[in-house]
Amino acid sequence: MREITLSKAVNEAIAEEMRRDDTVFLLGEDVAEAGTPFKVLSGLVEEFGPERIIDTPIAEPGFMGIAVGAAMTGSRPIVDLMFGDFLFLVMDQLCNQAAKTHYMSGGNMSAPLVLRTNLGATRRSAAQHSQSLHALVAHIPGLKVAMPSSAYEAKGLMKTAIRDNNPVVIFEDKLMYNDKAPVPEEEYLIPFGVANIKREGTDITLIGTSSMVQIAEAAAEILAAEGISAEVIDPRTIVPLDEDTILKSVRKTSRAIVIDEGHQSYGITGEIASRIMEKAFYHLDGPVIRMGAMDVPVPFSPALEDITVPTAETVAETARKLMRGEMFHGA
Repeated sequence: MREITLSKAVNEAIAEEMRRDDTVFLLGEDVAEAGTPFKVLSGLVEEFGPERIIDTPIAEPGFMGIAVGAAMTGSRPIVDLMFGDFLFLVMDQLCNQAAKTHYMSGGNMSAPLVLRTNLGATRRSAAQHSQSLHALVAHIPGLKVAMPSSAYEAKGLMKTAIRDNNPVVIFEDKLMYNDKAPVPEEEYLIPFGVANIKREGTDITLIGTSSMVQIAEAAAEILAAEGISAEVIDPRTIVPLDEDTILKSVRKTSRAIVIDEGHQSYGITGEIASRIMEKAFYHLDGPVIRMGAMDVPVPFSPALEDITVPTAETVAETARKLMRGEMFHGA
């Protein structure tokens, strides 16, 4: 099977869906000639033209509102939000309009749009361009939230999102655009709400999102050399969340660490951990551990930025402590 970058996988998914369905169009800042600052959309305007790959002014609330209206009247827009940090600028259109349209119209209307954006620190982009804000939109009923961990997931989830009749937000990690993975040339879709067991294990479950799946896999390799068998799970989508796969794994291993790049407080780690505690409590041999980013603005300084998010080494060390029973309160 060929290997392509995550950037290429996203580009292919969008192109294939635009060829399949002429109601699909894309709009955002620097998406046409520039192909976005990360060059993810390069070449699309040459094939589909500026009527379907639309460069917008620097006016996120405006073009998000246009997309919501277009989605409600028969189109399937893809909104490119240059940085995930700009979510704050489109929250009314996304959360008060798109997310609620189907419910408030009694099922008579829908807003089938995709908002693709990014997350992730350690790119030296400072506090206003390095946040991981997926928990914000995961909190809103009516929105689906996907978080690809590789090129394979990026393509399959994007195609599913474009065909979905609900508004979907997809977060891609900024540092993963050049990462390669096997991706089939034939068409495939990845259903929402179906987690992927990236590595099977028996001693501890590591649940990672987006780039933290790679961190979990690297930690599992470290632990394997020490005789600890870690199972690694990629939820793929956090809304809907595949509870069954997560709970089945934890009931088998009796220990769990949830790893996410968003700020730890009030985030995805807490949500997944609480579900495990509620529904698999009597199978646990220790507390469910959360590992998220520090609750600080992301620093520009490389030395400071690098220590704000989980690493393979910190995950492995936490797993060792959990295996030794050192993570109980007061231990």
